[in-house]
Amino acid sequence: MPNKRFLWIWVPVLVTVTALIIAANVALVVGGGWVASQLGSGTYTFTNSEESEGWDTEYYTADFATIDDVDAAAKELVEEIAAGGIVLAKNDGAALPLASARRVTMLGRAAADPVFGGAGSGSVDTRSAVTARGGLEGAGFEINEEVYTAIEAFAAENRRGHIEMDNPEASSYTIGELPVAQYEALQGSFQDFADAGIVFIGRPGGEGGDLTRDMAGWDENAVDGQHQLELNQDERDLIELAKSSFDTVVVVVNASTTMELGDLQDDAGVDAILLAGSPGASGFSALGGILAGDVNPSGRTADVWAADFTKDPTYANFGDFIYNNIEASFPVSAVERATSNATLTSDAPFVNYAEGIYIGYRYYETAAAEGFIDYDDAVVYPFGHGLSYTDFAWRVVSSEAGAVDGAISVEVEVTNTGAVAGRDVVELYYSAPYTPGGIEKAEVVLGAFAKTDMIEPGASETLTLEFAVEDMASYDHLENRAYVLEAGDYEISLRTDSHTLADGVEPIAYTVDETVVYSGDNHRSTDLTEVTNQFDGVSEQFAAAPQDGKVVSMSRADFAGTFPTAPSEDQYVAGDAIVAGFAPWDHEAAADEFDGDKPATGKGSDLTLIDMRGLAKDDPQWAELLDSLTVSEMSDLLLNGAYQTAGIGSIAKPQTLEPDGPAGFSSFINSSINGVAYPSQFLIAQTWDVDLGTEMGRMLGNEALHKGINGWYAPAANLHRSPFGGRNFEYYSEDPLLSGKLLTAVANGVGEKGVYTMLKHFALNEQETNRVNNGIATWATEQTIRELYLKPFEMAVKDITMDVSYIAGEDGTRADTTIGAAGIMSSFNRIGTTWAGGSEALMHNVLRDEWGFQGFAISDFNLYPYMNPNQGISAGTDLTLTFQPSKSFVDTKSAKAVTDIRNATHNILYTVANSNAMNGLAPGATVDYTPPSWVYIQYAATVVLGALVLLGAFLVWRRVRRHSTAG
Repeated sequence: MPNKRFLWIWVPVLVTVTALIIAANVALVVGGGWVASQLGSGTYTFTNSEESEGWDTEYYTADFATIDDVDAAAKELVEEIAAGGIVLAKNDGAALPLASARRVTMLGRAAADPVFGGAGSGSVDTRSAVTARGGLEGAGFEINEEVYTAIEAFAAENRRGHIEMDNPEASSYTIGELPVAQYEALQGSFQDFADAGIVFIGRPGGEGGDLTRDMAGWDENAVDGQHQLELNQDERDLIELAKSSFDTVVVVVNASTTMELGDLQDDAGVDAILLAGSPGASGFSALGGILAGDVNPSGRTADVWAADFTKDPTYANFGDFIYNNIEASFPVSAVERATSNATLTSDAPFVNYAEGIYIGYRYYETAAAEGFIDYDDAVVYPFGHGLSYTDFAWRVVSSEAGAVDGAISVEVEVTNTGAVAGRDVVELYYSAPYTPGGIEKAEVVLGAFAKTDMIEPGASETLTLEFAVEDMASYDHLENRAYVLEAGDYEISLRTDSHTLADGVEPIAYTVDETVVYSGDNHRSTDLTEVTNQFDGVSEQFAAAPQDGKVVSMSRADFAGTFPTAPSEDQYVAGDAIVAGFAPWDHEAAADEFDGDKPATGKGSDLTLIDMRGLAKDDPQWAELLDSLTVSEMSDLLLNGAYQTAGIGSIAKPQTLEPDGPAGFSSFINSSINGVAYPSQFLIAQTWDVDLGTEMGRMLGNEALHKGINGWYAPAANLHRSPFGGRNFEYYSEDPLLSGKLLTAVANGVGEKGVYTMLKHFALNEQETNRVNNGIATWATEQTIRELYLKPFEMAVKDITMDVSYIAGEDGTRADTTIGAAGIMSSFNRIGTTWAGGSEALMHNVLRDEWGFQGFAISDFNLYPYMNPNQGISAGTDLTLTFQPSKSFVDTKSAKAVTDIRNATHNILYTVANSNAMNGLAPGATVDYTPPSWVYIQYAATVVLGALVLLGAFLVWRRVRRHSTAG
């Protein structure tokens, strides 16, 4: 073969192979974060100094010897949570418990295909969970096998609708109930299992999509206006069949959002209704116990259950709304585009919280008080409703009404006047004076609550309920731009639910003689500084009367005239300020406006991260440690935040592990850390039991110590603004106080074991539709933002504490200190037009200045160009939840950028230093890093392939040379 042809063949081969080797190595370097998440990131080996030998460095210890012991105890706890959270909503004629009835027929798809939890980050492994059938059989019931088998077979062949994350075209909403004709074919089996017909009604939920408000195309029997949260025709037919076939009919609602149940509540043929939520690994055992009478239900609704969701003030402003004059576009580097699987659009979505503070029971109680609605027609179950197998009587033992800078305290004696042991929930509400046209105020607001222990018949327990007088202040964003406690008469009332005054207990009057404005230095006692308007640009979207492009604020003074409607045509046209708000963040302008010096970097130091444990955040040693880090080290930390914080060898910082999700640890990357499935937060909220929340957190903390888990992407504290919210199963309640109390309890419990919690999603993340389509512009007045949607986060940040033990002396003596909330997760949406994670008003002014947060903030999963990491660290979102190189900093050199990078790194290191990630380490510890095996394979493959290329090049050269000589 001639040399020319020979070279034409082999030179391209060698060049191609060389290019592939280089490209592969570059890709592994650039995409090392993602590869490490899949194949391992290597190990850091820490060695304590000889001087520290014998020191006690186990700062946190587990209460269980093995993970199997933890799992067994956790499943018992899950059952206890379900027992305390399942609500007995209806029990006509004391149909429950089925004390002597033991042969039952389970009906409804969810009997054989129950909803254990939700999909997405809150999903859990339920393959070994107790099924609905298992729960009943465990309580001694015999089940109609023929009917159950038919349901099971049908469910296997006919999938229930499900949410496909951020993919509405692939999501489905079918109810999937077995047609009644197939049940009727099995009626002959009913007579042998006729002690009760137990009908299970299920609804799923999932991240990245909401429940549908239009069943057309998903249900062949759908009628106009039918939505997913009402019974469909198959379910109604099934109820009728159950009523005609069984003397006792029990309905179990297996859903973690509210449903329209008015027809069932009013139906005399339906004897009992249980609201079971999504009960996790063993919660169905509690359901069996409740049906059998072994467990006395003590749950209370955590949301109002309305009769007609289409008449709710949120209904018209929930869903898909897109500005028609914005083509959103954000710069994306070639590397980011190549390494991200995100689907990008040019949409600019928005949603109007036109109802203001009037969501859930706040609306229904207020509208009824104003005569706008008939409460009995509009509400099926009030907020806080729940029945028991026993009766209770309440007596006020004492009450104390402090000054305006004090507290209101009520001691209540709860006596079990029935025949069986049980637990009760005492709810304390306040009613503030309202002036039409003044600050908006709900008729009643939950101020405090408490749950008894188990009380035997005839016995009593005394509970103390207390809240600060300043908690009754309302936020006035229009005039005083501050919290205001208006003069007038306030009513403090004990209620069995939001609507029902407790029998024999008179309301307590409290008078404020002079209006208190909490402004300037006279701020509320729990605030670190003055609290004043931060979101004027958001509030300005609202008006008291109709105006072009503005949203009418719903007002108690005129519910009829201000009741929310769907956005008008003019509201789909974004004004100049809104258009500008959807423009990319200008990092160059931010750098030019910065008036500070570039911090020192890469100076080196003998200090390591363990030396920082227990130190105040402003201790001078922090400056020395941070000066030692390079921009590259810090950037790698900040941009590789997916379910971890990366290790930094130079300061002996270990890699941390931070899994999802609210119903227990779960990971789509490393299934080995998946844990016991806890009930949905919806069901946990129905316990109204702060102590159980603490126990749940503590149990997860034990699990974390056995699995090497340091942080947790939970709990979640967004509100149930609408029952159609796809992630309502991940959130506690419509009420911020109930949400905040339980959130704090769980976080404090897990914090006892050194686990920091990433409270999410901060803030106003109440719908999933359009969440990643450049960020939903969320519009709400500042009163609404502060009183409702920030409140649970505010409570948690102010009340979470983590005890930190550390080595304080050169002889190894230990000391103790306390830190506050250590983590929070910003949300996908925008506050107005500013991405929440890039909102300095939210992430710094409110979170850090007003509330005193000192931990670190992480973004939600960041594959989307509008979520700019430089904007994030500028505002206060420190860690980017992604894998490099899916996101990068556009500026790492300016004084502004380096300052932001340093501050973000400081926030993360402060949290990690005071967590269980430091277990086993003493000051002076050193670290060695061993790369993962895939890196060695990469090196070896590169060397071998490189050698082969060189050999090939040599052989080609030799052949060509010989051929030329011979010629």
